[in-house]
Amino acid sequence: MTKIVAIGGGEIGRPGFPVETTHIDTEIIRLTGKQHPKLLFIPTASHDAQGYIDCVERHFGKDLGCKVESLRLYANPTLEQIKQAIQVADIVYVGGGNTLQMMAKWRKLGVDRLLSDAARRGTVLSGLSAGAICWFKGGLSDSRSFTSHGKSWDYITVQGLDIPSPHLLMCPHFSAEPKRQPALKHSLRGTHKVSIALDNNVAFEVADDKYRIIGANEDRKAYKVYWDNASYCVEVLDSRDYQPLSGLNWASSHHSS
Repeated sequence: MTKIVAIGGGEIGRPGFPVETTHIDTEIIRLTGKQHPKLLFIPTASHDAQGYIDCVERHFGKDLGCKVESLRLYANPTLEQIKQAIQVADIVYVGGGNTLQMMAKWRKLGVDRLLSDAARRGTVLSGLSAGAICWFKGGLSDSRSFTSHGKSWDYITVQGLDIPSPHLLMCPHFSAEPKRQPALKHSLRGTHKVSIALDNNVAFEVADDKYRIIGANEDRKAYKVYWDNASYCVEVLDSRDYQPLSGLNWASSHHSS
C-alpha cells in the first residue's frame, strides 16, 4: 500500500522558530500503526546539515516518540548500509533544500530504487519542500537559488520518483514565495500536466489510490493546478475525507470543465 505525506513547508523547531507541523507529523506516525515507529531522516537536500538533523531527531524522537536514525549520504555509507537503513524504517522523512542536488545524489547511489522498493513495501514516505517533490513525477523547485551566488535565478522542474498514480507534479510553498505562482503557471503552459500546490503547513496525503488534505484552513490551502486549453485553472482542494486520486488527472479535469 502506497503511503505518502507530502508537506508544503513549515518549521520543525529551528533555533528561534516554533514547531509548526506537529498536526501533520502525528498523522505520519499514525499511518505506521505503531506507537514508536522507526523513522529514517534523509537530509541530502541540505547537504546533511547537522543543525537540521538535530531538529528532526529532537522533534520526532524526543517530542513524538519515534526511534530516529539519520542517513548521511555525504558521509559515504556503503550501499549495504544504505539498503539496511531504508529496509528497517517504518517512516522515511526527507528534509528540504536543494531538490536537484538531492535527486542527482540519490540516482548516483541507487537510493531512488531503494525508496521505490520501500513504497511497495508500505513504508510511510514523507517530507517537506524537496521532501515533498521527490515522491511525485517532479515539481517546481528553487534549486538554482542555492548555486546562484547572488545572481538572478529561475525556478526549474526537477524530476522525482513518480510513485503515486496518476503522474502528478508537486509544488510546495505555493503562497509563501511571490514568484512561485507565476513560475508554476509558466511551467505548466502547453502541457496536460497537473500539479498539486501546497501552502506551508498543509499536507497532501496519499493512501494507495486515494488522497486527502491535512492542515488546510482559511489562510492555508491545497490546490490542483493545470491548463484547460487556454484557461489556467487553480482549484482549491479541501477534501478532509479520502477521495480517488484518479479524479486529479488532467483528463478528468478536462472532461468535467
